[in-house]
Amino acid sequence: MKIDFLQEPELEFGDSGRHIDIRFGMMQHKPLDYDSNDAPKKIQLGLVGTAETIEGLEAWLEKCRQGIEPKQSKQPYLFPEFPGFGEDDNLPMTISFDTRRNGTISSKEIEKLLKCDDRNTLIQKTVELFIEEFRYIDEKTSPDVLICALPESLLERMLDIPEPEDSQEAPILKRKHEPKIELDFHDLLKAKAMTLKNPTQVVLPATYNAAKRTKKNSVRKQKNQPIQDEATRAWNLYTALYYKALGTPWRLVRDPRELTTCYIGVSFYRTLDRSKLLTSTAQIFNERGEGVILRGGQAELSKDDKQPYLPASDAAELLSNAFALYRREHRTLPARVVLHKTSRFIPEELEGFQDALDKHGVDVAEFISFDRTGGTRLFRSGKYPPLRGTFMSLDESTHILYTRGSIDFFSTYPGMYVPRPLKFRCESVEGTPKALAQEILALTKMNWNNTQFDRSDPITIRAARQVGQILKYIDKNDQLEFHYRFYM
Repeated sequence: MKIDFLQEPELEFGDSGRHIDIRFGMMQHKPLDYDSNDAPKKIQLGLVGTAETIEGLEAWLEKCRQGIEPKQSKQPYLFPEFPGFGEDDNLPMTISFDTRRNGTISSKEIEKLLKCDDRNTLIQKTVELFIEEFRYIDEKTSPDVLICALPESLLERMLDIPEPEDSQEAPILKRKHEPKIELDFHDLLKAKAMTLKNPTQVVLPATYNAAKRTKKNSVRKQKNQPIQDEATRAWNLYTALYYKALGTPWRLVRDPRELTTCYIGVSFYRTLDRSKLLTSTAQIFNERGEGVILRGGQAELSKDDKQPYLPASDAAELLSNAFALYRREHRTLPARVVLHKTSRFIPEELEGFQDALDKHGVDVAEFISFDRTGGTRLFRSGKYPPLRGTFMSLDESTHILYTRGSIDFFSTYPGMYVPRPLKFRCESVEGTPKALAQEILALTKMNWNNTQFDRSDPITIRAARQVGQILKYIDKNDQLEFHYRFYM
């Protein structure tokens, strides 16, 4: 058994500056494309919320403009300041808001919604109300990003209503084994907003007022995370808005001698009624992190391990469509394809992908699958868990990589729980496992929603899963946006 350590990958920022940390990289070198004519210089927000949430968010954004002090900590590199933004600052994009681009939801409308005693109905009606206001603002003033400033009262009500099984509906009216549909406010809002011209951003009260943080403060079905310090919240919102306004904050460092590469993530999701139908999705990224969305066909389940896979013809079609999208963006095809998938590749599936590679003349491809069930963990003597970047091979094809773990730059382990390594299999590859692991580690840093760089999954897999949660609310014939900024 051999254990290696992979160095923290650098990212590229403005003026070709490099840094391993996103926040220090942007402070020292500015965003990657800041001097480009296409870079966003001023982003106009369209705010929809109550008078209280709009006022609270506007006041906090003004505070951010002047800068946020760092959190008092023994780890200053983990909690840096937010330097503020403005035309002459290192974060040169300004954020603009104006009452003409605001949509205020009245107290009467909120009270009416709060009377809903069914969680799904409440979520549906709240989404409809926000979309109606978004559409009016979008058509009237055409802001760059539409902000959903959800009030605390609605957020609490969505999470306080009992689950559907507590319904008083007579059992005889229910079909046996009828699947339970649980709507997610964030994902439904994103799906319905596809008909608008601009991307959306959900901002919870706790983002601009930490006192609003409650034990149930989350619109998504996920574990509650401790609230981040104020400067980090400012970093995360600023970066997300910059990307949604078509900016590129940073990118992977690329050696010009390396082959141009297209990264594709493939995952699967159940339809909203949780029936047996599975559908595949794919996200296509280049080194700049420019992601476009591609919806694949219906998946099947392997008879051996019940893992989803694509029939050969669908796999070939999916990859061919991915190449078409890549060519449309770059006017050429990549020399190399890295395909990340959330389940094992089966021979039939690999055959289909290979047909597409042969058809388009792409010679180099890496097929890598990921497994969340891996149980192998390492233990390190001393105070902290293994270092992020710790890499070990379990056999010739199976490997583990610590994408979460202790980080020398932070002088600590910035997590709450014992970190679990990322397990991956090199199903059919040209590169060495160590080189591919280094690439996976770099791809964990391409998350525009979070500026603390130690994310657990590469963006290929994270985005594929995230997009699938939104696509399940979109019918086959509904309008579908292709840019990733509409999904994050």
